[in-house]
Order: sequence, then structure tokens, then C-alpha cells
Amino acid sequence: MAARTPVLETFPALRAWQRKALVEYLRRRSDDFTAVATPGAGKTTFALRIAAELLGDGTVEAVTVVAPTEHLKNQWADAAARVGIQLDAAFRNADLHSAADFHGAVVTYAQVGMAPQVHRRRTMTRRTLVILDEIHHAGDSRSWGDGVKNAFEPAVRRLMLTGTPFRSDDNPIPFVSYERGGDGLLRSRADSVYGYSDALRDGVVRPVLFLAYSGETRWRTNAGEELAARLGEPMTQDLVAQAWRTALDPAGDWMPQVLRAADARLTVLRNAGMADAGGLIIATDQQTARSYAKLIEQVTGEKAAVVLSDDQGASARIATFAASDQRWLVAVRMVSEGVDIPRLAVGVYATSASTPLYFAQAIGRFVRARRPGETASVFLPSVPHLLGLASEMETERDHVLGKPKEADGFDDDLLERAQRDDQASGELEKRFAALSATAELDQVIFDGASFGTAAQAGTPEEEEYLGLPGLLTADQVSLLLTKRQAAQLAAQRRRTADGAAQPAAAATAAPPAPMSAAQRRVALRRQLNALVAARHHRTGQPHGKIHAELRRLCGGPPSAQATIEQLEERIATVQTL
Repeated sequence: MAARTPVLETFPALRAWQRKALVEYLRRRSDDFTAVATPGAGKTTFALRIAAELLGDGTVEAVTVVAPTEHLKNQWADAAARVGIQLDAAFRNADLHSAADFHGAVVTYAQVGMAPQVHRRRTMTRRTLVILDEIHHAGDSRSWGDGVKNAFEPAVRRLMLTGTPFRSDDNPIPFVSYERGGDGLLRSRADSVYGYSDALRDGVVRPVLFLAYSGETRWRTNAGEELAARLGEPMTQDLVAQAWRTALDPAGDWMPQVLRAADARLTVLRNAGMADAGGLIIATDQQTARSYAKLIEQVTGEKAAVVLSDDQGASARIATFAASDQRWLVAVRMVSEGVDIPRLAVGVYATSASTPLYFAQAIGRFVRARRPGETASVFLPSVPHLLGLASEMETERDHVLGKPKEADGFDDDLLERAQRDDQASGELEKRFAALSATAELDQVIFDGASFGTAAQAGTPEEEEYLGLPGLLTADQVSLLLTKRQAAQLAAQRRRTADGAAQPAAAATAAPPAPMSAAQRRVALRRQLNALVAARHHRTGQPHGKIHAELRRLCGGPPSAQATIEQLEERIATVQTL
């Protein structure tokens, strides 16, 4: 029996961006259409509505969805079935064709890359719409890209979806249009764009607070030399990588302290009305993931769900966690893209992955809003590159071909090399060894701005930020962070004044010592944020847009990474706007 045509009246109501993009799609009726929408915005619903329209009017007879992972195959099939589109998630290359009572199949990019001729024959047999989910994955390898292009060139329609339309390499993405800009470089062009800032304004996604933790780290290098550094301080990339690795060591004090803080934040969110709020720890590898799970059990008294790889049992464990009220999930890279667990509201970014693409995918797991006022909180190491990515949450990026690598960019390959043990040496003392690490809250990043001054883990100052109400609008988050920072600074001034009120003998004490570079940066960041807030109240412009304009005018990285001179220049500039 042939599959029934889906009934459009059974579809859920579309969001404004989905309706606008649908109208644009139906107006163009072009072979290729690329839709960029932030994670959590509803790309799946949009794509399935287009599939239903094309099946209904006879433009296509079949639908093929290509997804990055096995878990997402099942997620797509389940979502499609709810709107009357039957997709075969169990299709294998050896099957050649799906049963007649399916509208089509869901496959992975790896499947297509292994046997593109199978999928080309399927595409040529019936007029087919191909939905390429997270299309940037088609550029992951030459075989995948070539396979996707070969398999789906005969398709009647191709719909490309992505929440992160950029890559860290020059591999062109099949079926995506590129246009040459004034600088001579080719940039990807989307037909519909719905960014994070748009979704935040519409209440479709949650505001995200980034809580960055620094601390003192000490380690032994491969050469047997003992080094110490403060996480977040300016240093060479290899030292950043080693300090970062030391902080993430499950045997040190940094991770337990950060996990306690993250769990405290999770409790606040649950008590504030998100009763089933869950947390996700993203680990670098399987061994550390298991260790983090043990730490979470020690901190909370409750076992964490652990997902180590994209195997047969992983999808079931993710689904079980999504439907439960269990507090914590620990995963390696699997739960990073497209996986829909709307109750995830607290994250711990405990991985060495640092590309903009991966970071955006990971943070996308926490932004899916279920009701107005929900916020998300992500805990991360105070590493300059990560702070920059956190500050640029609202930046819309395109895939650029031929752009030279930035000399100051942080490279995952470099990080991996810096973190790799020296396997050639059999002497334990000559291998990298994390010796100690302590954690302290360095700053809170929200809407491109940095708030707060350093606060030791477990202190009332840290609790002030961990205890922010869980149900807030984006404007309320900004206002509260500004007030908390002001109160924190006032308390510091009172302590300084009390310390100065000594007996008469101390009245003639020397003037205060000059501020350190770190203290100056904190003071300048505070001054810049106050000026930006003042301009926000005068103009109504979001804080992030004002910071972005200052970066455009003055150059340099986000304020969390900016030098003293760059902060001073921005302060002078904002005063003239």
C-alpha cells in the first residue's frame, strides 16, 4: 500500500520566520534552497512542512533526509511521523529501496559517502526532495562531499539546513551557493537566515549566561619541568593548552569545584520553576567522561547518565534522559548537534574542542526555549579563545573559502598536539602530569558584555551569581548582572575603607599601591560596561550590538579578551557616540 499524502491541516502553527521562509521557498520554486536558523528555532518543522507541500502538489514523490548521526535519523523519523510523513530510519545501503508504505528514508552522510551510487539510483527512480540537515557536514571529508553531490544531483529539489553555516576549512559545501565579496573571497549565501539574536528577541530561544572560571594550575611537562600559570592570563598557545588540560583533570580540584557550582545553579533553576531542568557535561574523551560521572555522583549523590559513543544503545540512553527528570548527563562529542533535549539548561564545557563550529553546536543544546523567561547557564574555563566565542554568540558567520588562517586564532590541532602525552618516553616523570588546579569565578559573560570581579569558589560572592533567578527575560538578566556587579564593587570599596580606618599611626600611610594589570582590566571592563549600559538606556540598542559597533570602529577582540589599550580606546569612543 502506498504511503498516504500528508494533510497540511494537521501541521502545527508555524513561527513567523518559518512562514516567511516558506513563502519565499514557494515563491522561488528553485532547485536549491539554503535555510540558516539558530539551534532551537524549528528547522525540522520548517523542512517537513516544505516536504508536505511538495508531496501534496505532486512536485515530488519521495523524500530523503540526510542527517549527521544515527541518533538524529531516529529523531527525524519520529518528527516526520507525527505530521504524517513516514520515513524509513532503518534503511541500509544493501536494501537498495524502501518499502512502498514509506515516503522515503533517513540516512547519514557517512552512509551516502560509502555508496553514493545506491542513493543516486534511489533519487533517479522517483522525483525526490532531498533534505540535507546540517549541510556543513557534507564538507567534513572529500568522500562525503563528492558522495553527496554525486548521489543527489538528480534530485528535483534540495533543501539545505544548518544552524552553523560555517566551517574551519576550505572544503566547499555541495549545493550551497557562494558569492565573491569585495575582498575577493567566496562566501556562502543563504536564502533564509534566522539568527540567535532574532530568535532571542522573539522568545524562541533562551538567554545564555556564560560563567567563566579561572584559577591557579600547576603541571609537569613532557620534559619533566614543573610549570604554574593562572588560567585566563595572557600566555603562549601551548601554555594555554596545558593549563586548560590541567584544569579539566578529574583528579584536580578545578573540576569538582566547577561541578559543585554548576549543580548549585541547576538547583536554583529547578526551584525557580524549571522542575525538570537538566545539566550536560561535555567531555573530551571516554575516560574523562566516566571520571566526571563519578565526580557528579559524589557531588549530588545521584548517578549521571553517560553517553560515550554513537552506538546502538546511545540513542536509547539519550531518549531516556530526555524523558526523565534525572539531573545530569555526561557525554563526549555525541550530544553536540541537533539532539533535542529541551530541558537541558545548565552546561559544563569540559572539552578541549575549540573551533567556532563545535562551540556553536555545543551551546545550541541549551538554548531551546519551552516557555517565556527560561534562561541557560554554561560553565567554561576562562580561556581567551572560548571567552571570545562566548562574547560573539550573536555573530552571524558564513563559510568563507580561501581565507588565510588567523595567526592568533586557537587551533584544535595545536591544542591536541600540546595536550598529547609523549608516548616515546617510558619514564613517568617525563610525561605530562597535571599536579594541581583550583577554581574561582572569573567573570560572567552575557550579551557580549563581561560582568563581575573574581570570586573564590564556595564564597558568598560566587553564590550571588549562581543564585540569579532562573526565570528572567534578556533585559532582566542584564539589569540584574549590572546590579550584582555594582553591589560587589561597593562591598569591595567598603572593605577597603574599613581597612584604611586604622589608628592615627596609620593615618599617614603611603598612598595605595598602583593597580596590577589584571585589576586595571577589571576596572576598565566595568567602566566600559557602565557606558554601554547607559547608551542602551538612551537608544534602546542591545548591549551586544553596541559592543559589536565599538569593535568595528576600534578593532580588536571581544571585551573579555581585549587589552588595556583596546579597552581604553573603546571607552573613549563610546563617550563620543
